[in-house]
Amino acid sequence: MTGSMRGALASIEKFSTRTVVVVGDLITDEYLFGKPIRISREAPVLILSFSEREVLLGGAANAANNVHALGARVVPIGVIGRDAAGAELVTLFRGAGISIDGVVTEDGRTTPVKTRIMAGGYPATRQQVVRLDREPAGEPQPVTEDALLARLTALTARVDAIVISDYGYGTVTPRIFDEIKAIARRTGAVVSVDSRYQLPRFTGVTAATPNEAELEQLTGVVVDDERTVEKAGRHLLERLDARIVLVTRGSRGMALFERDGASSFIPIHGTDEIADVTGAGDTVISTFSLVLACGGSPLEAASLANVAGGVVVMKRGTATVSPAELRQALGE
Repeated sequence: MTGSMRGALASIEKFSTRTVVVVGDLITDEYLFGKPIRISREAPVLILSFSEREVLLGGAANAANNVHALGARVVPIGVIGRDAAGAELVTLFRGAGISIDGVVTEDGRTTPVKTRIMAGGYPATRQQVVRLDREPAGEPQPVTEDALLARLTALTARVDAIVISDYGYGTVTPRIFDEIKAIARRTGAVVSVDSRYQLPRFTGVTAATPNEAELEQLTGVVVDDERTVEKAGRHLLERLDARIVLVTRGSRGMALFERDGASSFIPIHGTDEIADVTGAGDTVISTFSLVLACGGSPLEAASLANVAGGVVVMKRGTATVSPAELRQALGE
């Protein structure tokens, strides 16, 4: 076992003593499963015989669930609509034992729902056929933003890390981000961000975790080998004024760039014969942030996040990783 892995293993023992606030877009992940039976006469499409429905925590809610599964105390902060999807999300939080004190309900707002239609005869062979997204019309109302700010201020008296999970639905407004930075200055909390569309506006954070495609788009550098990945990673590090940039590279593992000049390329953990990448980025940022919050080095945090990502992509649907699974993976 490498030194970074030994350090990561030591961090796992501290997870239960840490508090993480996850701020961002709370999403309901819906899976509809069906067995293909024939081709429709109306159009050249499959007809599926419905078999079951599954609802899981998605987006920032999945990031919060990952923190919770790792054994830390988690406080999700976000907005839902007064609708069936929002009610299901609250039920899932309560069922998992996750606090809903930071969840604000807005009348007239649509809770984001990602519905995946899955076809196949058995769980091991089910494949996603199409995805249907139901999305809110815009950013939360000013009164909702005020409520989110109040929850953020009230619930962060003792916080070790703040994870920003931005899926483009407007929850993390400029005012909320300013408050997050103020809290971090006051408490010394780690601030990490995963933003699907607006990463450049989240400057001055501890860490950012883009994937390779996002890195290429943000920097304009074609990333086709380690040299160009490092060039783009260093550019983004400066642009964000961040301490760390962790780039997820799919089957090629991860790349870690630190403000002090250190660079590390980490090979993929396990096999590249993955089952499902849905929500893997949530697992990575949750694990990475927790290790940093425990005092682990960036390389230790990235190494354990890489292992966690390798474990979770072998599971179907939006999933989490437990400390026991991490220990087992490290033992292997």
